[in-house]
Amino acid sequence: MKLKVKIGVSNHHVHLKKETYEALFDEPIKKKKDLNQIGQFASEQTLTIKTDKYEISNVRVLGPFRNYDQVEISKSDARKLGIDPPVRDSGDLKDALEITLVTEKSSVVVKGCILAKRHIHMNTSEALKLGIKNLQPMRLIIDNEKSGTLNGVVKVSDDGYFEAHIDTDEAAAFNLNNNDEVEVEI
Repeated sequence: MKLKVKIGVSNHHVHLKKETYEALFDEPIKKKKDLNQIGQFASEQTLTIKTDKYEISNVRVLGPFRNYDQVEISKSDARKLGIDPPVRDSGDLKDALEITLVTEKSSVVVKGCILAKRHIHMNTSEALKLGIKNLQPMRLIIDNEKSGTLNGVVKVSDDGYFEAHIDTDEAAAFNLNNNDEVEVEI
């Protein structure tokens, strides 16, 4: 089955447990803007991610709080930081790497640094209509001056907004921007 889907380019960011957030910030989390995924938002808060080799500042904290700490970076970020995190689905922190989160208040080491596996979000009711299952393989087909394909999975959830998430490296490699439309084969 082939469908059209819009691209969402994902820059480095962090998802935090409430306890970790409170260890790093004195103020309540404040929404900067809603994201397309229902209930998800970019907060006003940013922090620095740091290794022994390098640091990246102004990394956005996303909300709402989760029951795990997760730092999502691109391969280019990983090279700068001198680390080699695994490619994982969100929430799968098996073999995730330790990384230090730094704010003016404090620093915390979390074992949650990954390269996010590319994926498409889809609403549960739409997935049922189309016969698509959670984590079913998919393929993005890019037809532009830098044509190619990207493999990933479909993430089905009640609050899913139909959108393909790729990181900044993948977007640059295929000359894609937020809201560009590509074909998806499921």
